[in-house]
Amino acid sequence: MEKVKLQTVKVDDVVLGYKIIGKGYPLVLIMGYSATMDMWDSRVLTELARRYRVIIFDNRGMGSSTATEKEFNIGLFAEDTAGLLKALKIKKANVLGFSMGTNIALEFTLRYPNMVNKLILYAGDCGGKESMQPDEQIKKQLIDTSDTPKERDMRMIELIFPVKWLQDNPDLRKCIPKVTERSHPEIIDRQTNAMTTWEGCYSRLNNLTLPVLLITGSEDVLTPPKNSLILANRIPLTWLVQIKGAGHGLMYQYPEEFVKTVFLFLQSE
Repeated sequence: MEKVKLQTVKVDDVVLGYKIIGKGYPLVLIMGYSATMDMWDSRVLTELARRYRVIIFDNRGMGSSTATEKEFNIGLFAEDTAGLLKALKIKKANVLGFSMGTNIALEFTLRYPNMVNKLILYAGDCGGKESMQPDEQIKKQLIDTSDTPKERDMRMIELIFPVKWLQDNPDLRKCIPKVTERSHPEIIDRQTNAMTTWEGCYSRLNNLTLPVLLITGSEDVLTPPKNSLILANRIPLTWLVQIKGAGHGLMYQYPEEFVKTVFLFLQSE
């Protein structure tokens, strides 16, 4: 993915960095909390790009994208997503959100239903008081922006992978993407505020009339898998797939199963 050309476009008051891989019907990927587009698994992107025009981008303030003093919130991130698609002259696309990216994807879809063909929520939740939050200690570890980037990376690895899987797969070089972008801790703190102040969309979920895939890991401690059940019970046209033994980082653990599930869903009637 390092060889794919980085492009930029003006959206509202910021400049967003993005990359396009492959050709075909557009598939927009929305990254989650504290991460840049570098963190998409390259094996997953390569396979998705065999059938789709895959668009990845950095949320405002992250990596190659700029930020202003405008207060971060999930609604603003959703508007950025809409602005990016409009700038790229994409009228309608499949959308895949990861973690906090599912909050953005849901808000975007609810605001712009005619711009989304099918929606994929990987490690998703509805936000607000109706969602199931991680344990306080885990949450504290997640939002801790102190120490060096390497130390923060190690804390994140402990959160996104189950203990047993880490023991069985000690060489993470095979599955962790090479990060070439870094984001300032102050920006990550602003993302934290955006997540925690979002009132969620539970009451609006039954307004979704498009097909939705929920994919979650059975051992996810950051977005407990019960959240997908909450979503499935509210969204009319839902597929729910739980990957046994997978954590928050299931696309790194089981990229083939991840892509196979996405393809099956996107190519279904």
